[in-house]
Amino acid sequence: MNTNLSAESNPVDVSKEQLINDFKVVVTDAEALLKATAGQGGEALASTRAKVLESLTAAKSKMADAEAALLARTKAAAKATDEYVHGHPWQAIGIAASVGVVVGLLIGRR
Repeated sequence: MNTNLSAESNPVDVSKEQLINDFKVVVTDAEALLKATAGQGGEALASTRAKVLESLTAAKSKMADAEAALLARTKAAAKATDEYVHGHPWQAIGIAASVGVVVGLLIGRR
């Protein structure tokens, strides 16, 4: 059995996706705040705005890299699963049936 599948498809990946989505929302809100305060004067405010904009740009770049890495790992896991199923069809059917029985039993308990 391929042990890479369990390492590649864990709940941590789901939380990473949620973190990326949440961070995108924060970045969008911060950009909107920067645009809203653009008309206000003051050298200190302009300096702070420039630092925040620089930080947001760097953060967006890092998150894009993290998102690309997550996507690559997801594709690798899907490819490994596909190869396993094509190489061992009866085992895959047995595993799927077993999971179906367990899920059915759990749903039936409610």
